[in-house]
Amino acid sequence: MLRWVIFVLFYLFILFYSFQAIKTVTKSSWVYYVFFGIAIIILGNFLFQFLSSSEGRVLSPTKSYAFGFLLAFMSFGLVIIPVLLGEDIIRFVLGLYDKLVTTKASFYLPSRRKFISQVAIGLAAIPFTSLLYGMYRGKYRFRVLNYTLHFEDLPEAFDGYRITQISDIHSGSFDDKEKIKYGVNLIKEQNSDIILFTGDMVNNKSSEMTDWKDLFSTLKAKDGVFSVLGNHDYGDYVDWPSPDAKTQNLEDLIKLQKEMGYDLLLNESRFIEKDGQRIALVGVENWGAGGFKKAGDLKKAAQNVDKDDFKILLSHDPSHWEQQVIKDDYHYHLTLSGHTHGMQFGIEIPGWIKWSPVKWRYKYWAGIYKEMGQYINVNRGFGYLGYPGRVGIWPEITVIELRKGVKDA
Repeated sequence: MLRWVIFVLFYLFILFYSFQAIKTVTKSSWVYYVFFGIAIIILGNFLFQFLSSSEGRVLSPTKSYAFGFLLAFMSFGLVIIPVLLGEDIIRFVLGLYDKLVTTKASFYLPSRRKFISQVAIGLAAIPFTSLLYGMYRGKYRFRVLNYTLHFEDLPEAFDGYRITQISDIHSGSFDDKEKIKYGVNLIKEQNSDIILFTGDMVNNKSSEMTDWKDLFSTLKAKDGVFSVLGNHDYGDYVDWPSPDAKTQNLEDLIKLQKEMGYDLLLNESRFIEKDGQRIALVGVENWGAGGFKKAGDLKKAAQNVDKDDFKILLSHDPSHWEQQVIKDDYHYHLTLSGHTHGMQFGIEIPGWIKWSPVKWRYKYWAGIYKEMGQYINVNRGFGYLGYPGRVGIWPEITVIELRKGVKDA
């Protein structure tokens, strides 16, 4: 309860400074009423959603939107605070100087300047409108990212082989079937040789995928659709009535993927053969650093694979690649991961900048990386979780073309 009291006090502090800026800019009382009305509705809805619900620890769509609107509103105030707080310090110093130097009988605090409040509101509008845009449009702004990777030991028959990777569907968050249908059609338009899904089909429960099963079942490729599990697929974020209920949930998800035509790799491998040559497809269960599930068993998954085989590994969490895969005796040519979502927030200008706060948590968080002659692609995710939107880090469909030889050779 104490943390909620502290949170409300902090929210009121943000509200106070936000109102100070608005009050300086306009004298229209109706603006004040609208501002406070919105502030109360946002806080009230947030408290209601989070205090009255006992759902899983992963946010439901209603909780997500309550959190999203709160985040947008608070971002507005958090930008205003340092600007106005800085001005308050200057105003206090000037008032104190006036009192001590001119020896006035009373302490006079200079008035807040309208220009400073206008600047503060203008700056605050940037993250505020961006977060609202991310909730309205950004989360379904699908983009296709194309990469060409060169390998000297790629079997000749697979020169030009095309892979489409998707990750982190998080079907429990979806709220617009037409937008999702557009994204799925975009995947199909790539006409790749194989489709690989790298985990987190749901948020909490296998039932979240029921309404989307038929749509995602339309994904087909010449060499098949393969998948692995992500940390959310195990039902670890739900307080189940019994261990059996949790086990049944996972079994239902495994069965569902089979019915969809996905070949789910549970610490297993498959071979893709072409013109008498082959590449190995290895899939591990979730393995994540820190408190995440470590069900992945790389040795078990690759037990039928030769050391000299060309290997593609599906592993949901990129921390697995960093801590185990690139150090393994086997050389995993290409690892495909997801999990980070790029935090669904950041700035990306190809060739110039790629930044997100998630970089402080994950060394490999979005795009292609190369270490010790091995590649990893960290997909930014198809869906979204928590904050119901995306800003700067858009939902991704990855297409990777394998080429034999050395780049530019």
